[in-house]
Amino acid sequence: MERSAVGPGELPPVPAASGPAAVTLPDSLRGQSGALRFRTLTPSAALAIRGFVALYGEGALHRPAVHLVPLGGDSSFALIVLRPFGEKRGEVLRGYRLGRWPAERWMMARNYFNPDGFIEVTPANERLPLSAHFTLGDFVTHDQRSVWPKYVVLEPKLIDKLELVLADLHEHGVASRRVVVLSGFRAPYYNDRGVGEGMARGSRHQFGDAADIFIDEDSNGRMDDLNRDGRLDLRDTEPISQAVTRVEKRYPELVGGLGTYQAMGPSGPFAHIDVRGTSARWESGWWKRRSGGS
Repeated sequence: MERSAVGPGELPPVPAASGPAAVTLPDSLRGQSGALRFRTLTPSAALAIRGFVALYGEGALHRPAVHLVPLGGDSSFALIVLRPFGEKRGEVLRGYRLGRWPAERWMMARNYFNPDGFIEVTPANERLPLSAHFTLGDFVTHDQRSVWPKYVVLEPKLIDKLELVLADLHEHGVASRRVVVLSGFRAPYYNDRGVGEGMARGSRHQFGDAADIFIDEDSNGRMDDLNRDGRLDLRDTEPISQAVTRVEKRYPELVGGLGTYQAMGPSGPFAHIDVRGTSARWESGWWKRRSGGS
């Protein structure tokens, strides 16, 4: 029997984890960090999850929704069926302005293809845990605040890498329990507004595989003094840079961009981290970029 549909605006009750209709989650879905609690799914990817169709029905392969699978205790794993990219009409998807991706306009190169689809975000699911430190709402574009639903492109590999970086910082004596995402997914429309202010036209933020972060263990809204020199400046991003380098050396499949910035705002310096698939490094903003870009 097919279960009733639950749209992306609702979090469904967690189904039983036993019996013939149970979903089997491969260990690989938890990532190299073991901390991932979500996976985005196209219809073919959902079909490959053992027990998905038996539990949720064939209609769920094509119906954007969040399906929660229990992990034990109070935790669960979210299988998120995407709303297809093809449903976007021009710059708009269901009333939410996204803009046009580089491949729709002028850029057609490796790693710059259009996304497969979008996570549909509503007030009911924006607090959905993605991992130990991050929620879905952390990665929403900072615009159109009164428009719902919103849409996000997000690569699980990015969250996996961020969790590994935080774990590495902890292992090297840097407190990293609280991390702030300054900028996660940036829709092309929003990103274009900032071009010329450090946002590259081909920014990886448009593809859901980049985040700008800072460590804020004391919750004062500013980067912590990570290098413990008594000052807040660009040098406080160095422990993050070192952690990224160590993580990429251990997990080459997570290689990507690393940019360090001395922000003019109250939050202070921050680091851009992405998983574009090729190495890129730059510092202090777009005017000092060595290679790659944000």
